[in-house]
Amino acid sequence: MAMDKNGKLQVIKWVHTLIWIFFVYAIFYILYSGITNRINSFTWIAIAMIFGEGLVLLIFKKFCPLTLMARQYSDSDKDNFDIFLPNWLARYNKEIFTTIFVIGLVIVLLRILAR
Repeated sequence: MAMDKNGKLQVIKWVHTLIWIFFVYAIFYILYSGITNRINSFTWIAIAMIFGEGLVLLIFKKFCPLTLMARQYSDSDKDNFDIFLPNWLARYNKEIFTTIFVIGLVIVLLRILAR
C-alpha cells in the first residue's frame, strides 16, 4: 500500500522533530557543561555535531534538507509546515538556538582557557 502525500509529510515532520529535539539537547548539554565546568568528551562531540549541522545548513542555503524534502508534499507558507513546533519557534529557531549555542561555546572555551 503506497503512502499518500500527507502520510509522507507526517513521516518527515516526525523525523524532523526528533532530530530537532536531539540537537536542542546537544546545545543545552554544551551550555550545561560550560556552566557547571563539567567539560568532557561528550561536550566536544556535541560541539562538533552542532558545527556539522551548521555546515549542512550552509550547504543547503540555510535550509534543513528535511525542509526541502517536505516542500515536495506541501505548499503551506507556515514556518512549521515541516516540523511539530509552534509557528513562532519554527520561525525563530535558528536565531534562538544559535545564540544559546554561542553562549555555551564561549563559556566552555573560557573554562578551558582558565585551566
